[in-house]
Amino acid sequence: MAARRDRTHYLYLAVIGAVVLGIAVGFLAPGVAVELKPIGTGFVNLIKMMISPIIFCTIVLGVGSVRKAAKVGAVGGLALGYFLVMSTVALAIGLVVGNILEPGSGLHLTKDIAEAGAKQAEGASEGTADFLLGIIPKTLVSAFTEGQVLQTLLVALLAGFALQAMGAAGEPVLRGIGHIQRLVFRILAMIMWAAPVGAFGAMAAVVGATGVDALKSLAVIMIGFYTTCALFVFVVLGTLLRLIAGVNIFSLLKYLGREFLLILSTSSSESALPRLIAKMEHLGVSKPVVGITVPTGYSFNLDGTAIYLTMASLFVAEAMGDPLSIGEQVSLLVFMIIASKGAAGVTGAGLATLAGGLQSHRPDLVDGVGLIVGIDRFMSEARALTNFAGNAVATVLVGTWTKEIDKARVTEVLAGHVPFDETTLVDDHAPAAVPDQRADEGEEKAPAAV
Repeated sequence: MAARRDRTHYLYLAVIGAVVLGIAVGFLAPGVAVELKPIGTGFVNLIKMMISPIIFCTIVLGVGSVRKAAKVGAVGGLALGYFLVMSTVALAIGLVVGNILEPGSGLHLTKDIAEAGAKQAEGASEGTADFLLGIIPKTLVSAFTEGQVLQTLLVALLAGFALQAMGAAGEPVLRGIGHIQRLVFRILAMIMWAAPVGAFGAMAAVVGATGVDALKSLAVIMIGFYTTCALFVFVVLGTLLRLIAGVNIFSLLKYLGREFLLILSTSSSESALPRLIAKMEHLGVSKPVVGITVPTGYSFNLDGTAIYLTMASLFVAEAMGDPLSIGEQVSLLVFMIIASKGAAGVTGAGLATLAGGLQSHRPDLVDGVGLIVGIDRFMSEARALTNFAGNAVATVLVGTWTKEIDKARVTEVLAGHVPFDETTLVDDHAPAAVPDQRADEGEEKAPAAV
């Protein structure tokens, strides 16, 4: 087992090397680098291919094994309430920092940039009603074939509650889904060996397409945005995590270091979603809490996207020479609280949501979105990292509030005494079961038979 862990260690060193090589190729041969984009896209698509089955198995196993349906409702209610509060806080912080920095002044809108902004508005996110209706899949299996996280969440919850109502008759199905979960996690572990190649292609393409000039001219908002995200994670989330759960934010982020590296190299927080589910269960948070909080958070707890939406809106208004008044900023904040819920944790979604928000709120500013297109990919990485950190913290907090977390195990895992199994991504002996889980002997013995 130790030798296998060593190999995965070298795998992530290779990812770091691939990122550095990708940056070098992007600067030295930008024309060639841009053509490498399909390599990075292909790797992210391989990861996304596994998200729906992993979410389905995790939620069904968690919900199906809980005796009281009210417990699942309590977890979901707490999670959604927390997500709403933290998104509002993130939006407010973005407004405050944006007003202090006043980014965007001195930039000029050209015809090409205006066309780029209009193009983003065409692919903008839909309204709230369309978003809510979109949660319902066309068929029971289309949620898996179309890769919709919230649709998969709905189908998994229905299946979990149905198995819960079936009682002992549903236990063979639960054991079968447990075997399928181990299979999909093993496939994911195999896919991870392509990470260096994917990281190289993704990084080379973005550096080659962006160039140094765009980075220099838009450095103020980039630095301001990264700084704001860091303050939000380490000060706001770190304080909450310490006061409520007694966990050090740096220890938690260190535990998730490989996932952050994966996000940094692919610019997509979805690339690390399956691993976050596995690692939160290994940490000692119960299956129902992980299965509900993590997938829901990927659509409703986008702290990085919230900060981006407000700062980018102020940036565009400043650059267009038509700054937003305080009243307009507050109105925009309320609108963005809703609009940010429709932004998935994937590359480019934040830009489309920004364009959609401005189009509904201040149509005259939509063309200015083109000003930020050039650096959006670099800001997308900060968005993805912040979103991921926010969801990891949320899972621990919800687990603490619902008393569905093994604090002794959390201490052991974060101290490095109970290493995560990188070869299977599943820990058969982790205390993932909730306290009132069915204690049927057949269910108890099922993991040992694997």
